[in-house]
Amino acid sequence: MPQIAAHHQPKPPRLRQLKWITLALGLACALTVSAGLTDFSSKLLNAVSRKWGTPAYQRLLAWQELVQEQKPKAENQWASSNSNAALNTLKITNAFFNRIPYYSDHTHWGTEDYWATPIEMLGSNGGDCEDYAAGKYFSLRELGAPVGQLRMVYVRALRRNEAHMVLAWYPTPEAEPLILDNLIGDIKPASQRTDLEPVYSFNDDDIWTGNTQRKGSASQIRFWRELKEKMASEQAM
Repeated sequence: MPQIAAHHQPKPPRLRQLKWITLALGLACALTVSAGLTDFSSKLLNAVSRKWGTPAYQRLLAWQELVQEQKPKAENQWASSNSNAALNTLKITNAFFNRIPYYSDHTHWGTEDYWATPIEMLGSNGGDCEDYAAGKYFSLRELGAPVGQLRMVYVRALRRNEAHMVLAWYPTPEAEPLILDNLIGDIKPASQRTDLEPVYSFNDDDIWTGNTQRKGSASQIRFWRELKEKMASEQAM
């Protein structure tokens, strides 16, 4: 992710919490799950094995096992804002992707900015911030999390003075979100992440800024659009 030249001081926790919350206000909690995310074809698995070796194949099967194991438990858990089952699913998904080694796009892919699909991330055994966030996002969607509860959030990581991306889970549109991040293992409420300054957020449907002004369809984000196109191609194999 690109460096940010200017240093931004954290806002007081209450103001920061309100800014995170405004990223979700007015959003419908529609449930449109992309089915079959980990129903890998033999053609796809063979292609992954040829490209990245047998360990890559095993990592995909581990992801498939996680989804298949959690899916029956995930039914009906997202409607309750105090659901322990939902929190447990968040923790398991967060931990699974956070164990993948971090590499910058320049080191890993030879380019300044590349958004890998979860299959590319797991296959190549590496990724950076948006890859972690995307892997968690699509896994939780597959496990039934409504699109209105999830936001890919572009932030400023203040301690590192750099651009960063995390995944936010909103129990309700008005609630303070929980932040899934590769920088730390714990899932914390946004008000406790004073090291992050939210800039804008998006999901499958839309994109918003901190003042809730709708900027248009998330398809305007080229990397997000290309990422979903790549995933569709993978699923078609």
